[in-house]
Amino acid sequence: MFRKLLLATAMTFAVLLSVNAQSLQGDGPHSQLIIRGVMLINGNGAPPQGPIDIVVENNIIKEVKVVGYPGVAIDDTKRPQLKAGGKELDCTGMYLMPGFIDMHTHIGGEAQGADPDYVFKLWMAHGVTTVREVAGRGIDIAMDLKHKSEKNEIIAPRIISYTAFGQTSKSFNPLNDIPISTPEQAREWVRANAKKGADGIKFFGAEPAIMAAALDENKKLGLGSACHHAQMSVARWNVLHSARAGLTSMEHWYGLPEALFDDRTVQDFPLDYNYQNEQDRFENAGKLWEQAAEPYSEHWNNVMNELLALDFTLDPTFNIYEASRDLQRARRAEWHEDYTLPSLWEFYQPSKVSHGSYWHDWGTEQEVAWRKNYKLWMTFINEYKNRGGRVTTGSDSGFIFQLYGFAYIRELELMREAGFHPLEIIQSATLNGAEALGMDDKLGSVTIGKLADFVIVEENPLQNFKVLYGTGAIKLTDDNEVVRVGGVKFTVKDGIVYDSKALLADVKRQVDEAKAKNNYTIKQPGIKN
Repeated sequence: MFRKLLLATAMTFAVLLSVNAQSLQGDGPHSQLIIRGVMLINGNGAPPQGPIDIVVENNIIKEVKVVGYPGVAIDDTKRPQLKAGGKELDCTGMYLMPGFIDMHTHIGGEAQGADPDYVFKLWMAHGVTTVREVAGRGIDIAMDLKHKSEKNEIIAPRIISYTAFGQTSKSFNPLNDIPISTPEQAREWVRANAKKGADGIKFFGAEPAIMAAALDENKKLGLGSACHHAQMSVARWNVLHSARAGLTSMEHWYGLPEALFDDRTVQDFPLDYNYQNEQDRFENAGKLWEQAAEPYSEHWNNVMNELLALDFTLDPTFNIYEASRDLQRARRAEWHEDYTLPSLWEFYQPSKVSHGSYWHDWGTEQEVAWRKNYKLWMTFINEYKNRGGRVTTGSDSGFIFQLYGFAYIRELELMREAGFHPLEIIQSATLNGAEALGMDDKLGSVTIGKLADFVIVEENPLQNFKVLYGTGAIKLTDDNEVVRVGGVKFTVKDGIVYDSKALLADVKRQVDEAKAKNNYTIKQPGIKN
């Protein structure tokens, strides 16, 4: 059976590679596109409904029409009619969702050796049609890619670009490379960032007066903001300070436990701690939530209630720390062999200088602490959602064995572990992200008047999110055959229909070519292959 499974997989890739040239560029946009017979899982929390026909004209949803009942033949005369020059896509029995929004991304990286084309195709192959890039290779590169994506000159998600606070480039140099050290310099930088066309700012923390000035100026300009509250600044500026000053979203969880301290003001750092040592940094981060106020205690509730009142967004990125609680799982994920570039695999390995490569000596004790960390962290996030707070879906992939696209689907699974209902997860991945970006009038749900961004899959993702992975899910048929099912079938962005599996096949081709250059095979540290 497994031999048949492997043969079927190999044949599928052979077919996809043979049609790659004509499949990759996408089909459309069309003057009219009708997607027929889907089960709609909308991003608004509504239960699935179908069969439904969706009519798109020039990238705008014009009609969402229920056309029948389960088990009853559809009356074709009562379905939306195709106009001359229009295109039909028969998706009978398939599941359609709004395009996914990844709220925490980095478009590759020089250290990882991951070019944008590789990264974009992995995202698009997993239904991610919009990404918020929170600091990357610089504003000039980000804006160039953003504009090319807007024009669909490249295969790429829609890009919302947040510049790292203080970052400069050859054409963006308001302070002549002088580090920001005064509130007025902070305001000057924020104004220059807006002038360059950025959609927002990614902060890591700074002196309180500088953070307050930068957030105030950014808010006046109507731009978005995100913050990874790094340990070097969090003692005097945690999540509550940021939210009160106008920050619109927090990343990961740094700064939140510190706001929840009720018997200390700083984390209980070991006295030989060094932030530049990744083992110190991540090992002690795994002990942080236990130092915060207990769930549902008065202080815990007060912090949550204040964030709710401020309409603050939490973007947890659970997946990016998962290796901390289960290193073997993250390192041996089945997609690495086919879809992880050799340069990216090398970047993941233990190192004293690479961010996130912190397994100098990682073992059971560290993982157990991190599992406890996750339980407390997930409790806060789930309750925040239960009380009406906005939680979005972000991956932060490209670090710590988390691969672009695949990591986003893993984030959906971890939200399920945190206690979210599958429909709440789809809402987090779609409409919540659109709201956080101020784009819910255009994205986030399948609604008349919005843009035509969709994810279409042959299996029911609510029953098993694993069917959204590019590698699909394994199941046993009634005939006792082991098969793989799922993988996104079509990704639609701006009304253009992409064959998701063809995109993934092209990524595999890129990886195979990179391996062939140096006769490379994925190696495990300390193990002879």
